[in-house]
Amino acid sequence: MTTPPDPTAESALPAGYPHQWEADVVLRDGSVAHVRPITPADAEAIHRFHARQSAESVYLRFFAPIRRLSDRDVERFTHVDYLQRVALVAEVKGEIIGIARYDRLDAPDTPAGRTAEVAFNISDAFHGRGLGSVLLEHLAAIASEAGVERFVADVLPQNRRMISVFADAGYEVTHRFDDGVITVSFQVKPTEQSQAVRMTREHRAESVSVGRLLTPRSVAVVGASRRERAIGARLLQHLVEGGFTGTVHAVNHDAEEVAGLPTVARVSDLGEPVDLAVIAVPAESVLDVVRDCAESGVRNLLVASAGFAEAGEEGQRRQAELLRTARLNGMRVVGPNSFGLINTDPAVRLNASLSPEFPQAGRLGLFAQSGALGIAVLASATRRGLGISVFASAGNRVDVSGNDLMQYWIDDAATDAVGLYLESMGNPRKFSRIARNLARTKPVIVIKSGVSSYGVPPGHRVRVSRARPEAFDAMLRQAGVIRVENVHQLFDVAQLVLHQPLPAGSRVGIVSNSEALGALSADAALSWGLEVSHGPVSVRSEATAEEFAAALDAAFDDPDVDSVATCFIPPVATQDEEVARVVARAADRGDKPCVATFLGMRGVTDALSGEASGEGARRRTVPAYGTPEDAVRALAAATRYGEWRARDHGTRVQPEGLDRDAAERIVDEVLAGSPAGRALQPDEARALLAAYGIPVWQSLPAGTADEAVAAAEQVGYPVVLKSVSPLLRHQAGLTGIRVDLRTEASVREAFEVMQERLAPLHADRFVVQRMATPGVACVVTTSEDPLFGPVLSFSIAGLPTELLDDVGYRIPPLTEVDVTELIGSVKAAPLLFGRKGSQPVDRDALADLVARASVLADDVPEVASMVLNPVNSHGGGVEVLGAEITIAPAPQRTDTARRALPDAGR
Repeated sequence: MTTPPDPTAESALPAGYPHQWEADVVLRDGSVAHVRPITPADAEAIHRFHARQSAESVYLRFFAPIRRLSDRDVERFTHVDYLQRVALVAEVKGEIIGIARYDRLDAPDTPAGRTAEVAFNISDAFHGRGLGSVLLEHLAAIASEAGVERFVADVLPQNRRMISVFADAGYEVTHRFDDGVITVSFQVKPTEQSQAVRMTREHRAESVSVGRLLTPRSVAVVGASRRERAIGARLLQHLVEGGFTGTVHAVNHDAEEVAGLPTVARVSDLGEPVDLAVIAVPAESVLDVVRDCAESGVRNLLVASAGFAEAGEEGQRRQAELLRTARLNGMRVVGPNSFGLINTDPAVRLNASLSPEFPQAGRLGLFAQSGALGIAVLASATRRGLGISVFASAGNRVDVSGNDLMQYWIDDAATDAVGLYLESMGNPRKFSRIARNLARTKPVIVIKSGVSSYGVPPGHRVRVSRARPEAFDAMLRQAGVIRVENVHQLFDVAQLVLHQPLPAGSRVGIVSNSEALGALSADAALSWGLEVSHGPVSVRSEATAEEFAAALDAAFDDPDVDSVATCFIPPVATQDEEVARVVARAADRGDKPCVATFLGMRGVTDALSGEASGEGARRRTVPAYGTPEDAVRALAAATRYGEWRARDHGTRVQPEGLDRDAAERIVDEVLAGSPAGRALQPDEARALLAAYGIPVWQSLPAGTADEAVAAAEQVGYPVVLKSVSPLLRHQAGLTGIRVDLRTEASVREAFEVMQERLAPLHADRFVVQRMATPGVACVVTTSEDPLFGPVLSFSIAGLPTELLDDVGYRIPPLTEVDVTELIGSVKAAPLLFGRKGSQPVDRDALADLVARASVLADDVPEVASMVLNPVNSHGGGVEVLGAEITIAPAPQRTDTARRALPDAGR
């Protein structure tokens, strides 16, 4: 038997093969397929694909009953130049399951070359899994990048499935019927609707994929051992003792029985399907196990074994091969080096983890990356009395990540809040997008120490960010995420948002039987930005439970109170259980949240739980904290989240009058002459910004007094003369600008004086510019970050920016609300809004400018950096008086226009 050639082997790849088009994708049913460019070595696989197709599918594709494709046709299909003719294949287990292609109607530099004829052929066995939509998405993205603007396709009227693929993708499709064939046509550039469709499909597919992972009907533990302390033995024990409702298999090639279960040497020896294989064998044996699982049709892998990317170069190669083998065979991977998975659903009861205790069922979803953190997180949840719905540890996060779990939790009716312990982040743009969607209905609490490379654990391949930590904080705020510093604070917040309503505002009532505790609570509230609108009220230390109840009722009934904080130190006369029941009853009768500090009581307890009202209703519990500061900090976090969730988040900014084609031409011309990139000349920068509706005032260089006068006459009096040397930005008390020059004589005098003063500092490089209306000088910048993509910042020019670091950040794409909040986020913002009787600036004009800058940065990744400084903002509008832009080859962003799973470790 002759082994067919590997179509992706380097020796089989034609010249110009675009590796960047390869991608692993999740289909509608949660399975995985590999998408790649076609190669000549695919000829035999094309024949096999065609032979498996039904007569109807063949007729719908070729308009004729072709039983076997001719060798000439197959050669034409598989030999493409990846420019004029492009073709993609999707494959699983080495077999092609789908083909998509386009052929330009003419050369790329002609009008007809901007239109391409597109065709698809999907395996009968994969109809209904969304494969056609995925291939269209990838093909359209490739076409758009290559300058193709329109797809056309001839479709038989009865081929409704293919017609719906185009329409359902969100494109504006036109139809023309002629001679028994429907010609469909549409623009391939993404529209707002097509992007929304893509994200919805991505969410649905990834949610289903994680759902299959968490609800297996059968689990095989590979490496099940008789040694009690071995990882395999513990995983098998925890599965069985946890009461897993499905079938458990033990795989061990050295024993006939483990823990009372018969064993087999390999998964393939089972002779029946396995949904989840839990692998706990030495690292050097894992790949053999994965290959055996692939042959056996295993759907998902959980790799607990260590010794991969965290162990050096050999481990990195082993990890990459693990992922490649799993993906090519349609499997998702948790790990390697994973602590495991837990699903407390009574219908599943999955404890495929190293946790010896099966957690209490509850409404909190938890995600952690390392095993050590997994232990800490689960232990803390148990101590607090907090039940969990799902727990997942990603380990080295080679495949399944926190983003995948969040997609699942959006739909999971058993999860009301989510906690994430993130040691690294591979795709923050996607994280922000998914987290914002999840946070609209469920609190998302995140522990993340930073975004630099210093805190990244071994084995986690991530891009190193150059952005300031404030940019990461801004991303979380945009997404409505509650950021905390440690596990302790995560559960402080979780026990509140799970068991109490969200605060409607920031006004707090404080009730205590200790003046000291009441004062501590009030001070904490003020420090966390809350308003003490009631109290602090201190009942006498010997007060009865009834007296305490009266004080609490008064706080809850106060219309100026949004939430209540109560503190109680049990005296000799009154038992804390009595007061706890009083607190629970008071909080249970309204819609205002309550937090409590009781000596010796912490977490979610029966003593502070109210009565469930109605069938299926859940008891509301007042969470208990060890200190008033902990209680108030959690309350402040819930308040900020409640305010975020209640407000209108706006829609994505879409300024009018953008000429994206003109911007692309400018960038292409620059990179054609300077492939490594360069700073734009002033005229180039003005042209690029003009394409996005941002006019920049002209600045004319002046090396002599005569040149300064000529420049002044060209731009029109009055003018300013200023030094463009960056040295002056850091010279206290030394200015390099003269303003309101209205005559030739004043320009000459100003030039001579400034040149004499600044020449010794080598700061005598001057420009002349028209005099602007007095206003507030602002700075708007963007930078392309390897991790975040475009990062936008805003500040007030001068000391607030240069000395006080008073800068606000946001991550595009932005909504109108994001833009408004960015402008108001800096401490110097009152200067813009009419401080001490001064005229407020034109906020709408400033917001429009910031929006246009954000869209430019998002649309054009080649803009490595852009600085608009100064942006003169006043009551009559804004003017951009200076602009510096650097262009560089476009990086590969982490969240692209086509659905794809991350590569190894990203």
